[in-house]
Formats: sequence, C-alpha cells, structure tokens
Amino acid sequence: MEINTNGATTSSAAGGDHGGGGSAATPDSSTAKKNSKRPKYSRFTQQELPACKPILTPGLVITTFTIIGIIFIPIGLVSLSASEHVVEIVDRYDEGCIPSAYANNKLGYIQSSLTNKSCTRTLSVPKLMKGPVVIYYQLDNFYQNHRRYVKSRSDQQLRSKAAGSNTITCSPEAETLHDGPIVPCGLIAWSLFNDTYGFYVNNKMLVINKKNIAWDSDKEKKFGSDVYPKNFQSGALIGGAKLDSSIPLSEQEDLIVWMRTAALPNFRKLYGRIEEDLQPNEQITVEIQNNYNTYSFGGKKKLVLSTTSWIGGKNDFLGIAYISVGGLCLFLAVSFILLYILKPRPLGDPSYLSWNRSPSGLSTN
Repeated sequence: MEINTNGATTSSAAGGDHGGGGSAATPDSSTAKKNSKRPKYSRFTQQELPACKPILTPGLVITTFTIIGIIFIPIGLVSLSASEHVVEIVDRYDEGCIPSAYANNKLGYIQSSLTNKSCTRTLSVPKLMKGPVVIYYQLDNFYQNHRRYVKSRSDQQLRSKAAGSNTITCSPEAETLHDGPIVPCGLIAWSLFNDTYGFYVNNKMLVINKKNIAWDSDKEKKFGSDVYPKNFQSGALIGGAKLDSSIPLSEQEDLIVWMRTAALPNFRKLYGRIEEDLQPNEQITVEIQNNYNTYSFGGKKKLVLSTTSWIGGKNDFLGIAYISVGGLCLFLAVSFILLYILKPRPLGDPSYLSWNRSPSGLSTN
C-alpha cells in the first residue's frame, strides 16, 4: 500500500486481488448455475396458460342451479320408477333352519358332522317375475374387507401353474403338513360359501344356470386355465366348500365370484339364474343345505330372488339421491331469485369492502 501526496491510499495489489477474484468467480458462478434447482421455464409450470375465470353473477348462478335441478329430477324419477318395477324376494333362513333342539346351541349344530343340515323353505311370488330371475346369497356382518383376510391370497398362484408354490402371503392356509402347498391358498378361498339351494314349483325342479356368473376379465386374466385345485380343504378344519380337482380355476365360477371381496360387511353375491318366468302367487319350495357357519360371529344369511332392470337390481338410493340434489338446486335457485329481487346488490360495488364500510379503515369483523 502506498500513500500519495494528497493523502489518498492506493493499492495495486488490492486491484490485482479483485481482478483475480473476478476471474476466479467465473467457474463458481457456472457451477452454481449448473446446480440450480430452478425448474426449466414453461408456460405450464409458471401458470401462464390461457384460463377461463368466470364471474359468478347472480344470473349465472341461478341459471346453473335451475338447469341442474331440471336435469336431475327427471333422471331421479325415472331411476326410482325402474327400481320400483324390480320384484325382489328376500328370505332370511339362518335362524329358521335351526332345529328347535339346537335353538340354544346354534354353533354346536353347524359344527357337528352328525346333524342334518337340510332345510325346506317356502317363498311366495308377489308379482310376475320375468326371467332371467337372479339368485343371490346375502351375508350380513361378514367383514371380507378385513386387512388380514384380504391379504391372505396369492394372485400369482391363481394365474399360473408355475407359481403353485408361491404361498408366502397365504398364511395361515398356505401349506399342508405333509403334501405341500394348497391351491388355491389363503383364507378367502378357504372360507368359500358352501350353502346350496334347490328350487321347485308344483313339484317341478327349476334349473339353475350357474354359467357366466363371474366377470369375464376375472376368468380370463386372474384365474389360470392350467391351475387346478390341490390339497384344498384337506386339513382338519374345513372352512367352506370344496372344489373339484379336475376342473381348472378359470371354470370354477363360484370361487371366482367369492374371491372378488366385498367392500362392506353386508353384501350379496351371485349364485345363479332361473331362466324362466315365475307367475304371481306361485309357491316356490326351496331346499337348502345350511352348511355355512355364520353363527360363530353373529352373521346373517339370506336368500334373494330378484328381477333386473336397466339400472340393475332394486336400488332406491340412486333415484332418491338424484331427486334430492335436483330439489336442493331448485330451492337454492328460487332463494337466490327472491334474494336478488328483495335485496339487490350491484356487482363489484367497492362500498361493500370491509375497509370502506369501517370509518377507521379496519375490518368490522
């Protein structure tokens, strides 16, 4: 550092240092630029794309609610009418099929191999039921959505013969003590529903069609045509129905229907179809083999006969929901019309802003 005659200080070294520092900063800045986390510019990421921002004027809101109400209410009425035309017979038989001697020991009755499980019920047809008449079995208080129950299966084993030994996810029904893996393994298959039904009208047996009761996608993609039951229900504790070891899983539709687990504890599953009409006031005799144990967990079993419509089976909820939403929209539309007439308010009037309503400039809230 040098001092000149005017008392000013000069430093060529400092200037050199700054110059050196400037030249040294160039690679640092390029490195920082390379390591930057700033996203690449685009109109999408910067939210600069064209957008529609409608202003909710009273006229637009009232019109929207009115249109929704006009559309939804007729749809609800049509859906409700279609549901009302569905004829349905529901018979709970789990209690009625218990002999009086076992009224206080239902669990002992269902678990005993010596008791007679056959049961006869009589159903009356209230209206003409045009075929095909769909047969369901309904279970209440059966939690197929339980986490451990849902996980107790092997989809790889169900699809391919080569994965027959893949039972790691099937505990506790994975393998037998001496004969190797169980096919199909897991609690879901083990608990397969095994009550059976036979229907008679005027001593004539009605044929039950059990073909095409499962989804085609399940039969083609989830259950292999080269996979056959093996060691199934061969243990000391039998959970449900047995399977024919000579028929591949892709053709065992009762199993395929059962393996599509239900989301709710009360559910119905398709059992079959009666392909002929049932006349009004006909008496249907049903012979039931009451094999399935729902007594140990307080479950219920019901037999359901139903016709179908364009919305499926009997379902009043869909029509009621449409009518309710449509009615609510019309009610809001009328309310806004009255409010707009009785207490009109100019759109975008700044005098309604809080800082304009309060003399102090603060919000009055």
